[in-house]
Formats: sequence, C-alpha cells, structure tokens
Amino acid sequence: MTFFKILLAFHILGGSISLLLGLYILLIQKGDKIHKKIGNIYFLAMLTASIVSLPMSYLHPNYFLFIIGIFTSYMLLTGRRYLKIKSITDVQKTDWALSIIMLIFAFAFIGFGIYNIVKNNYFGIVFIVFGSIGLSFVYQDRINYLGKSAIKNYFLMSHIQRMIGSYIASATAFLVVNNNVLPSIVAWLLPTVLLVPLIIFWSRKYKKALQK
Repeated sequence: MTFFKILLAFHILGGSISLLLGLYILLIQKGDKIHKKIGNIYFLAMLTASIVSLPMSYLHPNYFLFIIGIFTSYMLLTGRRYLKIKSITDVQKTDWALSIIMLIFAFAFIGFGIYNIVKNNYFGIVFIVFGSIGLSFVYQDRINYLGKSAIKNYFLMSHIQRMIGSYIASATAFLVVNNNVLPSIVAWLLPTVLLVPLIIFWSRKYKKALQK
C-alpha cells in the first residue's frame, strides 16, 4: 500500500465519522455531556481528515483538497480554542498565528479566484467565496482578541460558528466527490447556502449583547 493510499484511508475514515457525528450534533441538545463527548470525537475525526488532506493535495495535486483542508483546520482549531477564551488575557500567540495563516490563505484564495474568472473559468467564484468567508472570520478574531466585541459570550458564538463552518466544509467535500448530477459550482456552494442559516439561528438564540 502506497503512502498516498494510507493517507486516503485516514481521510475517508475521519471524514465519514465527522460527517455522521456532525449531523447528529446539529440535531441534539447543545451543551450537555453527550454533546461534549460526541463533539470531541467529531473534532478529532474531522481534524484528522483535514490534516491528511494537505499532503494528499501535494502528492496528487488537487486544489479542492487543499482549500477544504486549510479552511476546515482553521475552523476546527479556532472553534476549539474559543471555548477557552473568556477574555483577552486568555488569548495566546498561537491564536494570533492561526488567524494570520488564515488571512494569508484567504487573500490567496481570492486572488486565485479572480485570476480564474479573468481566464473565463467561473469556478473561481468558489475560491472567492471561501476566501471571503475566511476574511470575515479573521476580522472577527481580531475584534474578539482585542476585547472589542459587543457580544458578551462571543466565545460561545464563535465556537458555534466555527464548528458549523467545519461541518459545511465536510459536507461540501462529500457532495463534490460524490456528485454526478449537479453543476460543480452548485455542489461546492450548496452546503454553504443550506447550513449558513443554522449558524444565524444558533447565534441569535445564544447571543448575549453587552449592556451599555
């Protein structure tokens, strides 16, 4: 068995587990022991699938794998960290490093997307969408890390948004790989269109604004 096939096996296993558990987490009550236990398994499975996708995308050049791997890893790691960031004193250098890395790749995705559109390849829209989403989350990080958020429980809001965001990436990967019917750009963006309303719903439900 080649090294690539070993990575592929871990990628498929982690992706399959996280896809099923992620859907389960979306449906169950939030914050209880079951949510936390299942969430930990989801995190490890998804992170495994995301990390191994990076060397896979190099061994067998694949922009799709690379984008999903970077985007999902950022979402997972920052989403996990936000559970421990209750104030600016909890922010560490690694938190800033994750945001800076995402910032660099977000601009790269947008630039590559524009380049593709100029070349009449409108799949570049996908790169621009994911890059723009990445920029919005980096901007959110900056506000949170500097203590400028107007939301009292911003750490919970950010955790919810990042974890659902990581599931969007997982669902996107699954749909793109197994799609034989939809246009490719639709397959790429459909999970985002369907699941972003959930981010908005949960955010509004748990949001606590600062009293000024």
